[in-house]
Amino acid sequence: MILDGPKAENTQIESVVKDMLITAGRKGFVDEDDVNTLITLSGNNEHKPQTDNNNNPVVLYTHKGAVSAATDGQKTFLKTVLKNDITFAVGPAGTGKTYLAVACAVASLKNKEVTRIVITRPAVEAGENLGFLPGDLREKIDPYLTPIYDALKDMIKPDKLKKLMEQKIIEVAPLAYMRGRTLHNAFLILDEAQNATRMQMKMFLTRMGVTSKAIVTGDVTQIDLPQVKKSGLLDAIRVLKKVNEIGFVYFTEKDVLRHKLVKKIIMAYEKNEKK
Repeated sequence: MILDGPKAENTQIESVVKDMLITAGRKGFVDEDDVNTLITLSGNNEHKPQTDNNNNPVVLYTHKGAVSAATDGQKTFLKTVLKNDITFAVGPAGTGKTYLAVACAVASLKNKEVTRIVITRPAVEAGENLGFLPGDLREKIDPYLTPIYDALKDMIKPDKLKKLMEQKIIEVAPLAYMRGRTLHNAFLILDEAQNATRMQMKMFLTRMGVTSKAIVTGDVTQIDLPQVKKSGLLDAIRVLKKVNEIGFVYFTEKDVLRHKLVKKIIMAYEKNEKK
């Protein structure tokens, strides 16, 4: 059913007021940013079943359809995210690490569990060529954030995504922009974490404020750092493996959802490395 006119406005107002009460109950207060977020997201909270037609757990319903866990590794990942404040998702390309992480963040925002999303990744690939690219620093680094923008566009309609980004409710930024910040009631994602240094990893993890959650994704077989620098992802796995409320999920070639040859390629490289 499509509503318009005064009745639609009243329904939206009632929805926003109810959501404000929920937010106040969870946070203890409601501020101007909360109200702006709730108004922007209003009308997207229809009751939906929690599984798809194949009985797979659904992360998020979007204008392009449901985002659901399609493999055992993805199901384990979703359970781990729900259980822990910080989740490390490690595995090869094509396993849905970044896409599911973004879906979890958007779902938390729509459910009023957080008031903002901050997604970041290191721009190691740019290296010394960064200065030769046109534009300011943000314009130079934006191409390295394209996979994140693509995922967000799949999950949020373009006009709403533009509003949310203009209001800084959703922020996509290079890892260097995270220094010196404390992010309360936020959902943080560090993508391509294998290319973060040890200091950058520590810096990112210590940005978490009150009632925040974080997901760290990476592929330890695709480290682009110079050999003199140790991957912050490998270091974090070693240092934090026994810390409570930090979960670790390891995807395998069985979780790859790309072309069937991708699995064979991954397995061939793993076999070669073992030799």
